[in-house]
Amino acid sequence: MGNVVIIGTGPAGISAALYTARAGIQTTVIGKGIGALEKAQKIENYYGFPEPVSGQDLIENGIAQAKRIGAEIVVDEAVGLGYADKLTVKTTKAEYAADCVILTTGSSRQTPNTKGLLEYEGRGVSYCAVCDAFFYKGKDVAILGCCEYALAEAIELLPVVNSVTLITNGVPPIPKIPPEIKIITTGIEEFAGNQTLEKVIFKDGTQLPVSGVFIAIGVAGSSALARKMGAEVNGNTIVVDSHMATNIPGLYAAGDCTGGMLQIVKAVYQGAVAGTEVIKHIRKMAKQAGKET
Repeated sequence: MGNVVIIGTGPAGISAALYTARAGIQTTVIGKGIGALEKAQKIENYYGFPEPVSGQDLIENGIAQAKRIGAEIVVDEAVGLGYADKLTVKTTKAEYAADCVILTTGSSRQTPNTKGLLEYEGRGVSYCAVCDAFFYKGKDVAILGCCEYALAEAIELLPVVNSVTLITNGVPPIPKIPPEIKIITTGIEEFAGNQTLEKVIFKDGTQLPVSGVFIAIGVAGSSALARKMGAEVNGNTIVVDSHMATNIPGLYAAGDCTGGMLQIVKAVYQGAVAGTEVIKHIRKMAKQAGKET
């Protein structure tokens, strides 16, 4: 009857999955780790628990509940979002085509406290290879990061730019980086230039001349994935309407990535709204397809 891919296994994502799976929609939830709730040892302000519950227990119980009603839980990292014949979620291991996608991986955008980074945002510092690769055609650029997300951004840039250097800022990179991607593991001292970014200066005094640096630290947050589709983003939050729908048909968002109150109860509510709206969207698509045949 159609399918949905939900990115994120936190309260918003699992809440959405509970609705879509029960409605008979093929539901795939992709996530790696439990996020910020892992640090919550005692949650006392969530309905239904006479005693405090840990964030980890709450997440694990939710995932078990979703599995029981038929949702598929995939332990993987989403690194890209695009559109071919359908919305397509790219992970480190596979690609998933979907009638609808719900983004629920939170809103944090990891950035190092490095001199010059904020000053050059939009003037050489970028957070989306798909969005901004065109502006660096034939130029030398760098990716700041060390993991799968950084590698995915680097691969996105390779066909467009002159060269890509992976800067890990003192952190060991993941193995199997393609030979056409240069690697610098030295810590960063500052980003420098004049009106636009011109170079990265490292703590050992060496310099890397570049026209742009793409920030891809950790995993891709919901706002980063939304940008890849051209969805409207305000700062670091995804713009949604009252139905949790973005400006891209079939793309929804719920939880911390939409801003506002950063609480479990809000994430669960928005996940439920997104899930029920996806059900309506897919059923409408099926009805229209039936009329056309």
